Amino acid sequence: MAMPEVSLRQLLEAGVHFGHHTRRWNPRMAPYIFGVRNQVHILDLQQTVPMMDRALRTIRDVVAGGGRVLFVGTKKSAAEYVAEAATRCGQYYVNHRWLGGMLTNWKTITGSIKRLKQMDEQLGGNTQGLTKKEVLMLTREREKLDRALGGIREMGGLPDILFVIDVVKERLAVEEANKLGIPVVAVVDSNADPEGVAFPIPGNDDAIRAINLYCDMVAGAVFDGISAELQASGVDIGASEELGAEDLPAVEGVDQESVAGAVAEGESLVGGADAPAEPATPQS
Repeated sequence: MAMPEVSLRQLLEAGVHFGHHTRRWNPRMAPYIFGVRNQVHILDLQQTVPMMDRALRTIRDVVAGGGRVLFVGTKKSAAEYVAEAATRCGQYYVNHRWLGGMLTNWKTITGSIKRLKQMDEQLGGNTQGLTKKEVLMLTREREKLDRALGGIREMGGLPDILFVIDVVKERLAVEEANKLGIPVVAVVDSNADPEGVAFPIPGNDDAIRAINLYCDMVAGAVFDGISAELQASGVDIGASEELGAEDLPAVEGVDQESVAGAVAEGESLVGGADAPAEPATPQS
């Protein structure tokens, strides 16, 4: 199943080319900067297109091999889109706050996830014997843990690749992945240091339209990987229109209705969302 090329028009209309004000730039991004307009760096989309395509193909190949993708985007403008895209394609996410040691101290994180599941069972079952205050405190503790770990509670182990929005804000996540040899795909804006990012995507990491586009494309790459994995397991994709969700082999963490819809398309889902109708404005 061939993936279509990333559309230059999509990137332009989403405002991917707008960097930050020239006073905020990182010199290490110089190779990816096309020029300056109104004191704002303009990123070179002629480089972004092939670099994004390479990153998406890498994600697809990881998923096709049974790997896990961890979406990371904790700033307000990215949180909702990161969670939605990861959930839609059956992957995992961190969108509240990156806890130190989330990767490098996975054993401790696993213990916290176990505690979260225990609290879910306790609060969902019989709370008899607990006072109202104890139930309230337990509920608050559960909500706090869920915000931090809810997106990785079913991950079952370390991810095989990270997809990061804003490497400046998520520097700790990138550093932990580097220590463990986990490859990183990341959007790198004009103020970012691409060091440690195996698959950089030069682009605006603040505009909502751009973030939505990145997340949608990565989700599409994941679905392409799932389709490839299904083909490798013997599923006839050409006959997929006759298959229901119940006929497809289970893929851990992925909603089977989504898989059925993905393979029934017969084409790659990367770049499947409609491009924004109006151009985005530059960031400060």
